Amino acid sequence: MNSHWIGGVAVAGSGETIDVVNPATEEVVARVPAGTAADVDQAVAAATAAFPRWAATGVAERAAIVRRVSEGLRDRSEEIAATITAEMGAPISLSRFAQAAFPVRVAASVAAIAEDFPWTEEIGHSLVVREPVGVVGAITPWNFPLQQVVSKLAPALVAGNTMVLKPSEIAPLTAGILAEIAADAGLPAGVFNVVHGTGPVVGEAISAHPGIDMVSFTGSTRAGRRISAVAAETVKRVALELGGKSANVILDDADLARAVPHGVAIAFANGGQVCGGWPRMLVPAARHDEIVEMVVAAAAEYTVGDPADEATRVGPLASEAHRRRVDGYIERGVADGATLAFGGPGRPAGFDSGAYARPTVFADVDPASVIAQEEIFGPVLTIIPYADDDQAVEIANSTVYGLTGAVFGSEERALGVARRMRTGQVDINGAEWNPLAPFGGYKQSGNGREFGRQGIDEFLETKSIQR
Repeated sequence: MNSHWIGGVAVAGSGETIDVVNPATEEVVARVPAGTAADVDQAVAAATAAFPRWAATGVAERAAIVRRVSEGLRDRSEEIAATITAEMGAPISLSRFAQAAFPVRVAASVAAIAEDFPWTEEIGHSLVVREPVGVVGAITPWNFPLQQVVSKLAPALVAGNTMVLKPSEIAPLTAGILAEIAADAGLPAGVFNVVHGTGPVVGEAISAHPGIDMVSFTGSTRAGRRISAVAAETVKRVALELGGKSANVILDDADLARAVPHGVAIAFANGGQVCGGWPRMLVPAARHDEIVEMVVAAAAEYTVGDPADEATRVGPLASEAHRRRVDGYIERGVADGATLAFGGPGRPAGFDSGAYARPTVFADVDPASVIAQEEIFGPVLTIIPYADDDQAVEIANSTVYGLTGAVFGSEERALGVARRMRTGQVDINGAEWNPLAPFGGYKQSGNGREFGRQGIDEFLETKSIQR
């Protein structure tokens, strides 16, 4: 379904359309309507009308519907994986493992949490009640196009909210699949609405709309600033999950055979198009050259290829415009004197078309340089030497971002470094992702949290009733 989804039915829109382009082949694979402010008005009206009944629906029933959504996503996982590979270029193996599978886990975990969530609490002679915010406007990115939607929709639904979603115009197609799955799961008409379109039109309309009580946004810090400014006119709540420039701190007692390949894998995952990736590898200065050799050997395993091929580890970037942007950063790193250890600017050999970039490694990088400070959002890893643990922490905290991070080393020492990092999430020695743990940023990586109990809290108001 490539139409808007408003009030439980497909809506064609005004007639203007947006091409969805396969970044590997440069072919148009679909078209979606270019939404307008009037389309947003219609969706908000539907969400507003559906809100009272949905908010009054019991938590157990809301959670059961979210659980059925999880099951529906699982049942259509192969279709979802193929769709995401076609629209934004994620290798099919990654699309199956993460793009299609993670939303299944998130929705199921939220449904489970809802059953034991403290919806009410007695504090002295007061009854504290947690109630839905109202109509939520969600604006989501292209890098994990379904995961980012489900991470907002599942907790918003169990909390009793209704939603108007603007998916990325670059990768919008799984939003339609999700709308169908939600309807099949028994979600009432108007509770979940999808309006396709661009940020300057549909995103602005959602952010400014007086009928929307909250905006939840994932995307760039620049766009997050704009949404905050527009939303401030109606004093609505804004939750932001923004950019990152996370540091992977490898201590001098780390198991390098484990730490280095894992760090490269996270840096190059999804073509480096992961806000919570680790694009900065901080290494002991005395072991810099040794680690660079290991990184280059690991990077050589990340072959670029057709994302539909099971063997491909790095597909194209999501669009040609983004490829040019990433290439510009690689050229800037070279111009600024960083040591190019692997890769470099331009498309890989054998690729004359498509949004393909070369996985690239810079060594001996100045922590104050552009490539070490700004979010590149591509397969570019910067290796930065440090003298001791204190300097490693200082460098890790030296950007405007604070989304994720990592530490490899002996457990107690790594935990000590992790506690000092000004970032919302830190993995020690390659710990597995936990969908029950909160995720979100410090500083200009945003505010608010997703996943776990804190993720449900984001979509609730708190009322005190004195008796």
